[in-house]
Amino acid sequence: MTGQHSSRRWLVLSAIGVGTFMSALDGSVVNTLLPVMSRSLGADVAGIEWVVTVYLLVVSALLLGIGRLGDLRGHKRTYLGGFAVFVVGSALCGLAPSAGWLIALRAVQAIGATMLFANAPAILTRSFPGSERGRALGALGTFTYLGLTTGPSLGGWIAATFGWRWVFYINAPVGVIAIALAWGVVEDDRPEGRPEPFDLAGAALFTFGLVALLIALNQGHDWGWLSPRVVGLLVGATGVLLAFVALERRVRHPMLDLSLFRNGVFAWSTMSAVLNYAAVSSAIFLLPFLLIEGRGLSTRDAGLVLTAQPLVMAIVAPISGALSDRVGSRAPTTIGMLLLTAGLLLLSLLSAAAPLAAIVASLTISGLGVGIFVSPNNSALMGAAPGNRLGIASGILAEARNVGMVLGVGLAGAVFTTVLSRSGADAVASGAALVHGVQAGLLTAALVSALGIGTSSMR
Repeated sequence: MTGQHSSRRWLVLSAIGVGTFMSALDGSVVNTLLPVMSRSLGADVAGIEWVVTVYLLVVSALLLGIGRLGDLRGHKRTYLGGFAVFVVGSALCGLAPSAGWLIALRAVQAIGATMLFANAPAILTRSFPGSERGRALGALGTFTYLGLTTGPSLGGWIAATFGWRWVFYINAPVGVIAIALAWGVVEDDRPEGRPEPFDLAGAALFTFGLVALLIALNQGHDWGWLSPRVVGLLVGATGVLLAFVALERRVRHPMLDLSLFRNGVFAWSTMSAVLNYAAVSSAIFLLPFLLIEGRGLSTRDAGLVLTAQPLVMAIVAPISGALSDRVGSRAPTTIGMLLLTAGLLLLSLLSAAAPLAAIVASLTISGLGVGIFVSPNNSALMGAAPGNRLGIASGILAEARNVGMVLGVGLAGAVFTTVLSRSGADAVASGAALVHGVQAGLLTAALVSALGIGTSSMR
């Protein structure tokens, strides 16, 4: 390719990277500022948590459908439309007069974010040759991790200086610039000829089934895993998702092309991604309890400690992606999962009195493992999909991340609360039960990660 084409490719990466950075930044900022929003809007904790939960549910439910829509209508058009919805939704979130309105408008914002998530990897895969795909997706991962790393501190500064509503307002001008950049550099990729029909019935079944499953997994440790609500949701979700699979095997133009999973690289990469994100999200959920309640650290100091992991991931991701372009994905993904498992095992052995340096070192090992794993795994998954299925492949990749995160939090919450409930009053009062609960949860996360070593080596 010519130098001009090469320059254009990296401009495409910059344009897509801004959107990725914004969405990651927004997610981490909102999580951090939930207590502030709760006080400002007069909402209780259970209510304000839905500001995060509804976003996760909408994104997870729509990823596959919107990924398929990108294949049918063009990834550029879908991506730009999503950016516009995300910007408008962000501005409206800043104007929300109540917690109920904020939750509803976060759902609108999530629709736009889904259109970004489900099309960004497809655009990069089309824009870069196979010999540079891992490097490009690794750089995209760096944008994500930088957003996650800077979100809490930047969001805290914006909220303290201008008020929490400006966390949403700031997305508008940045988003307009990013839309203009993407409009100019991303090539139009609308399919020629008459497009295939969209599988509306399949999309509806998948949406209802997955939402029921995610609500059960998200609320199970709070409602009780054997409560009628959770059992009913799990049974209903299983039935609906089985009906979805049966439908997709029959229809001529399915929303989810199940033949993708006949490719071993695609199937094992998807499973590895689910296990990786489940293990990582378990640790992210549990460690604040150890640092803040177990050690008495302030939220600021705990945040600084936890920054070690995404910071290492941001540095390592593009290097690992470039390496996978030369050596393939099997070795780096397997090594990455091995390091993640080692880091989680080390964390599970640490007590509340362990030196902070030991915790940071263990997080660094975990972050190194995730950074080595993600870019090669993403590149392998996207490279295994045919050109007319890149959108649905992007949706599956993002879906694996979201489902893994929900599974990880649900599993960690179940282990943690079980240990607490079975501990004596003295252990709870002294904090020993909390530490044991965190350790048990981290050990479980390490076991999940160990399964990922096997799935990565199978590709």
